Amino acid sequence: MADDLHALAESDFYKARSKAISASIFGMLRPSMSDLMPFDQAKELLKPRAETYRGVTAVPIDRIVGSEGRYRDFNRFFFPKKEHLKARWTTIDELQYKDVSLPPVVLYEMGGVFFVRDGNHRVSVARAKKQEFIDAEVISLHSEIQLDPEMTIEDIKKAVIEYEKKQFYRETNYPNIVGADDLNFSEPGRFDSIKEHVLVHKYFLNQHLPEEIPFHIALYSWHDNVYQPISQSIEAENILSLFPGRTVSDLYLFLVAHWDELKRKSGGYVAIDEAAESFKNEIKRNRNSSFEHACRIFGSISKKVENFIAKL
Repeated sequence: MADDLHALAESDFYKARSKAISASIFGMLRPSMSDLMPFDQAKELLKPRAETYRGVTAVPIDRIVGSEGRYRDFNRFFFPKKEHLKARWTTIDELQYKDVSLPPVVLYEMGGVFFVRDGNHRVSVARAKKQEFIDAEVISLHSEIQLDPEMTIEDIKKAVIEYEKKQFYRETNYPNIVGADDLNFSEPGRFDSIKEHVLVHKYFLNQHLPEEIPFHIALYSWHDNVYQPISQSIEAENILSLFPGRTVSDLYLFLVAHWDELKRKSGGYVAIDEAAESFKNEIKRNRNSSFEHACRIFGSISKKVENFIAKL
């Protein structure tokens, strides 16, 4: 009887392995769609603010999308990808055949989907047996962004960027103040940088005025005299073609950051043309001459900013 159950469990394992192999072949064009989501990466993007223990509850297995530590061992459907998983997997499967009650798995809930903290093999066996639910001890991490089981890490990143944009626009009334919807980034966290730029711009404006100006006036001035001239030149010169996957807003931050870094290292003022020359030399060291055009434009568009500063 024991041998029969073991053989049956081994058969189940290899059927599940075959499904994992088939899924990897079909997912070659977009591997992230077939990969189990790493919990730490998702958490880093979502930055949950609070943690709540929810106790034991029945969780839909199709909403378990990732794992804290075993995301390389199983695919997105929790089918086993590695041969070394067999011993543990078949042991759990045999216990299932014997109707042995197993302890609940431990899951993190974040944005409406779940990640395995403990019990990856149990989830895998349950999925192979087409169970719809599994008993789980759930710890909820509060996220403002709701996730869909079909989402990948890249999808989460886009959702976070969109959320940050809406928050920034709501807090600053950006589109109504500047009359444009022209801030778009390829990475999260960039809207905080924009806010810092506006505050620095506000500080410099206030040095030459009898009374402190409000944030919305500084925002309009920053957009009209700093961001817009740079972004328009970037678009006109088609610099984006040299930076695949990036946006005009990305390049704005990149160019200004390079200038700021030079000023920090020198401990004082650095002229824009010096920054442009430094940037050009750095690119030359990387032996990528296609960026030299971008360097020339950097000097040109940054001159506009320097001229504005000189008028203050």
